[in-house]
Amino acid sequence: MDTKIIKINPKNPEISKIEIASKILKKGGLVAFPTETVYGLGANGLNKIAVKKSFVAKGRPQDNPLILHVSDINQVNSLVKDIPDKAKTLMDKFWPGPLTIIFKKSKLVPDIVTCGLDSVAIRMPKNKIALELINSSGCPISAPSANLSGKPSPTNAAHVIDDLKNKIDVIIDGGQVEIGIESTVLDLTQKIPSISRPGKITKENLEKVIGDIKENVKSKKPRSPGMKYKHYSPNAEVIIINEEEDLKKILDDHLGKKIKILDYSNEIDMASRLFKDFRDCDNKKYDVILVRSVKEKNFGCAIMNRLRKASCIKNKESI
Repeated sequence: MDTKIIKINPKNPEISKIEIASKILKKGGLVAFPTETVYGLGANGLNKIAVKKSFVAKGRPQDNPLILHVSDINQVNSLVKDIPDKAKTLMDKFWPGPLTIIFKKSKLVPDIVTCGLDSVAIRMPKNKIALELINSSGCPISAPSANLSGKPSPTNAAHVIDDLKNKIDVIIDGGQVEIGIESTVLDLTQKIPSISRPGKITKENLEKVIGDIKENVKSKKPRSPGMKYKHYSPNAEVIIINEEEDLKKILDDHLGKKIKILDYSNEIDMASRLFKDFRDCDNKKYDVILVRSVKEKNFGCAIMNRLRKASCIKNKESI
């Protein structure tokens, strides 16, 4: 497959270029596109065959559900059984934006999107290219991150090209994304809403709007992306440093290896650069990446979630 790369102005998207990509989606093809969080691998979310292609292109496990992306709140009506009052409040407050909401799904949503679950995850991205693409396509777009499964999520088109060139039909180059990590996922199918995946919109942000929320709820089957598998991982070993006194011992334990220590000025800077830095370290053949932990408060919860999955360490973040 010869992948077509289309450069589009993120501030003022050229409609004629968007239409090239939307025609591909309508025909059942795959289009990678930017959102405010990371780049997504788009397929017509109501086309079973197209959605299956996205699983195959990524090498994505077949029990890892997808998120449907919409460009208008009214599009949600046909995709879900009902819209709870709390969902309406949240959509009014945070959409478009990095918040995914899990609803009870309608029969219109193919089982392959939800991996057989009775629920569906939906969000409205805050990105002009993404919104125009959904509008032009005339359908909800299923869009996992546009990378090979398990690798660091793509935050610019070059990352998508590295992973998926000649495996998908189109890659839209819309520049660097704004946030750099995936959306918050909130499950509203339970009595007390719960966070399935932390993101830029925090538990504190959500509770100010709808009241009590649970977090880190475990389930036998993942109800959203990012819950079950090792994610976001470079080829290098990722080690999280919790205490500065750990650093010398870590360095001593890895003598002879090429080591990179990643430093960031704040959490916003860290989120926007982390996945890019992981990929840069792989390109430069580092063996070990050391990353200092951040406080698990507000946005820090999302960052530590990604770091743990990247390091694939359970219950222990460092030595």
